[in-house]
Amino acid sequence: MTDQVTISARAKVNLILRVLAREADGYHGIETLFCRIDLADELTAVRSPAGVELVVEGADTGPPEDNLAVRAARLVLAATGQRFGVQLSLVKRIPVAAGLGGGSADAAAALSAVNGLAGNVIPGHELLQFAARLGADVPFCLSGAALALGWGHGDRLMALSPLPTAPALLVCPQIEVSTAQAYRWVDEQRAGAGQRRAILLDREGLGSWSSVARMAGNDFETPVFGKHPEVRSAFEALVGTGPLLCRMSGSGAALFAVYRSARDRDDARDQLGKRHGRVIPSETG
Repeated sequence: MTDQVTISARAKVNLILRVLAREADGYHGIETLFCRIDLADELTAVRSPAGVELVVEGADTGPPEDNLAVRAARLVLAATGQRFGVQLSLVKRIPVAAGLGGGSADAAAALSAVNGLAGNVIPGHELLQFAARLGADVPFCLSGAALALGWGHGDRLMALSPLPTAPALLVCPQIEVSTAQAYRWVDEQRAGAGQRRAILLDREGLGSWSSVARMAGNDFETPVFGKHPEVRSAFEALVGTGPLLCRMSGSGAALFAVYRSARDRDDARDQLGKRHGRVIPSETG
């Protein structure tokens, strides 16, 4: 049985994100097309006598008690009988509270890593149940899929054949958007509005970047852009670089664009400079 496990915790973007009605439990349903990117945190779990400790290098992730990776580790330890503790070391590269699933990726990595320390005694389908309890993006991050349709609360997934790997660019304005607040903005915007338009998603329509680009959209964009004009300005600047596809990820404020070539992506990075926030080259898949 191993005493240390290290896992790369990869970020995600939402190529499609539709916010559905608020349900009886107070949460909204979603329909989304998740896509993995190569930007990643790194999480190392080391066996310890007892408890869960967290050391973070990079960004401030807030109190350890609120950290999703800590909560994930505790779920696994409780399920395996608290036979040992864990020291978590987290190298943060994914921007915090940006809609890129960094906290969710860390949680998924912690579930897998601590289960590995326990000899992988918890089967995969049970780990997915833990993931669903932690957040809407955690099941996808745990799944290992490069591309997947998600619905419900993100706990129902259909893995799809990955799209061709493509160069991407992330633009992260220096602003944090509260997910709960973003949902409230969507509700306010829709007050008194009619039913949403229908949309058909099929495997053929999700098989190429050009077809995905025609359907791509994010229901959080309009309200977030209205509340934060600087995010709108960054989005317009990113669209101006001529990508195949450009959207906001999650509830924001990170924006992403997918390009035909690495040269186009690098030219876009040079064109944008640092006027709209942090710019991060990446790849899909």
